[in-house]
Amino acid sequence: MTRQYFGTDGIRGTVGQAPITPDFVLRLGHAVGRVLRRSEERPVVLIGKDTRISGYMLESALESGLNSAGVDVVLLGPLPTPGVAYLTRAQRASLGVVISASHNPFGDNGIKFFSAQGSKLPDAWESDVEAALAEPPAWVDSVQLGKSRRLDDAAGRYIEFCKSTFAHDLSLKGLRIVVDAAHGAAYQIAPKVFHELGADVIEIGCAPDGLNINHEVGATHPEALVRSVRANHADYGIALDGDADRLQMVDASGRLFNGDELLYLLARERMARDELVPGVVGTLMTNMAVELALQAQGVKLVRAKVGDRYVLEELARHGWLLGGEGSGHLLALDKHTTGDGIVSALQVLQACVRSGRAMAALLADVQLFPQVLLNVRLQPGQDWRSNARLAAQTEAVQAELGQSGRVLIRASGTEPLLRVMVEARDPAQASACAERLASAARSDGAPA
Repeated sequence: MTRQYFGTDGIRGTVGQAPITPDFVLRLGHAVGRVLRRSEERPVVLIGKDTRISGYMLESALESGLNSAGVDVVLLGPLPTPGVAYLTRAQRASLGVVISASHNPFGDNGIKFFSAQGSKLPDAWESDVEAALAEPPAWVDSVQLGKSRRLDDAAGRYIEFCKSTFAHDLSLKGLRIVVDAAHGAAYQIAPKVFHELGADVIEIGCAPDGLNINHEVGATHPEALVRSVRANHADYGIALDGDADRLQMVDASGRLFNGDELLYLLARERMARDELVPGVVGTLMTNMAVELALQAQGVKLVRAKVGDRYVLEELARHGWLLGGEGSGHLLALDKHTTGDGIVSALQVLQACVRSGRAMAALLADVQLFPQVLLNVRLQPGQDWRSNARLAAQTEAVQAELGQSGRVLIRASGTEPLLRVMVEARDPAQASACAERLASAARSDGAPA
């Protein structure tokens, strides 16, 4: 069946507008509970959230809906998305739920789910929930109602897990690190993790008020991190997003490193320890320079559709461990079942400490290609795939670039836009080629 509510990462939208309303979330909790009880008599569900003010309202509604279907609930309070995934597995719970809209502004919120194994759930499960939403509620009687309790040491347990992913024979002593938690779910946890491993920690974006999550701080606004690293003469800067599954890092010079570069660094560090890295999963947007650098090391790059969900699917298909996106969603499946900004940062710092080299030195053989991205607005009903002029220009540009660049043309999944991306060693060439393609896309499609 076609999914009405679930997107690529749960259900998300503007608070107060369908479906992010308390009445819908109550129904959603009830539907999820009914689906869980088909295979388990007394399911247990963990609920975590970020720092948005709407989290209180949605948490209460979700809790009541689950209880009404005979499901016990454990409330975790503010906790990063990967922390909920970890505790779901560690507590042997039936399901983990995160109330968060990740890197979106505070006026949005969403709900996403993790399986008992701490991984994303399949489409079939989401379809079952949507089918249950369409059915009349079936409240259990008072004897069967679910109970709720709070796990008071949830943050402490997750902190210890994060620290356990860092090599036991290494420490962060002597390093000054700026930690930016985007006023989000990791505002208490992230500074403690790096401090307890020995670092001198400077906190920014760690004072949430319910309304300031992701506001001019965090992984989507790394300018604040760059300024703080320079002002405090820090060795490193770490920026997370609102639910702490996304990472950006800065070195002592204030240079920003994106997810593509950090993914390559993780692969190289494992190879330096003689670990087998048969392949890495990126996305359609992963910079070509990373692909070529990996090829030079004998490592294959497979490109998935944009979205960490699709990166995970490709990793599972190939049986590989490392994947990620330029936005900073990084996956190291031997460390965690899902993307984790704190754990990924620890893996990068581990590589630097162990080698005695800075990030720039470890990435000396990767010079990112300039990427030019242009958006072309599509007219209603316009079929860009049948545009003969665009097809001809695409073929000509690809021939011109050869092995020194690439073209990616794709429709936006959320707006009536065609996204035209050209990547090349020469920025002027990339820009000129992108303009040619955009012009062809705007045309009536007839050959010139």
